[in-house]
Amino acid sequence: MKPRKETIGLIGIGLVGTVLAEHLLAHGHAVTGYDVDPAGCERLCQLGGHAVDSVRAVGEGADCLFLSLPDSGVVREVLEGGDGVLGARRVPRYVVDTTTGDPTETIALAESLSRQGSTLLEATICGSSGQLRRRQAVLMVGGERGAFEACRGLIDLLAERVFYVGPSGSASKIKLATNLVLGLNRLVLAEGLVFAERLGLDLETFLGVLKASPGYSAAMDVKGEKMVKGDFAPESRIRQHHKDVSLMLKYGDNSRQDLPLSRVHFEILAKAIAAGDGELDTSAVIQEIRRRRASQDPSRQQYPDREDGRS
Repeated sequence: MKPRKETIGLIGIGLVGTVLAEHLLAHGHAVTGYDVDPAGCERLCQLGGHAVDSVRAVGEGADCLFLSLPDSGVVREVLEGGDGVLGARRVPRYVVDTTTGDPTETIALAESLSRQGSTLLEATICGSSGQLRRRQAVLMVGGERGAFEACRGLIDLLAERVFYVGPSGSASKIKLATNLVLGLNRLVLAEGLVFAERLGLDLETFLGVLKASPGYSAAMDVKGEKMVKGDFAPESRIRQHHKDVSLMLKYGDNSRQDLPLSRVHFEILAKAIAAGDGELDTSAVIQEIRRRRASQDPSRQQYPDREDGRS
């Protein structure tokens, strides 16, 4: 007799949630899900899953519940709201939250679930939905070690590289720190490409040289071609990364650590959103760099001092 496959709940069927469903269904698990956007529910049904009409209905039938939501506020509403999962007669034994959330909120939610007989694992994702689809993303898991081991079989379906990083809140913290570096790598790539473009260089050639140079970063592989070709179909959205950077700045302030480059990044992302690019892929930050012009303020020093002392 074949071992029984678990029934998996899924709340949030956007870019990442859709990929979670693909992996789980491909390995024979039954997936029941809900999304406020009917298009997400339709995608799940097309993949072979089952859509229901409320978050509570998802939670009641699930052995393990996956969440893929915009932020910690939505996670709290889904779990503890008037029609939330924790109000069900039967709650999932494990809740695996892939949301990039607020670490303090995550710790509080873990405590709340524990009082209801459920256990929260945060499984934050470093990488785009495209990388997750190819199992090239990195998963950072925080929470009780025993719960991690119990859910390891499911989590391993999602990525080749999985790290257990410590108690609740740890995965949210490490996600913010990794996203800080990732986002700035992407931003500096956009600025470098626009600079090369202004110099009249062929961007495909320039990108190839960059990848072979000591300045290489994985952002060049993931976002370089999208920037060069202007392909901004979303695998990760500018609006979501703006939210992530706001959390970085919040925790930088809380720890009395200035993050000057992230402050610049936050302002650039805010302007991209104001220009209508918020729902585009994060590679579209190159459009905001293109829109920016050097200051014409005559009091601004336009050139650095020359090393030979001549002006």
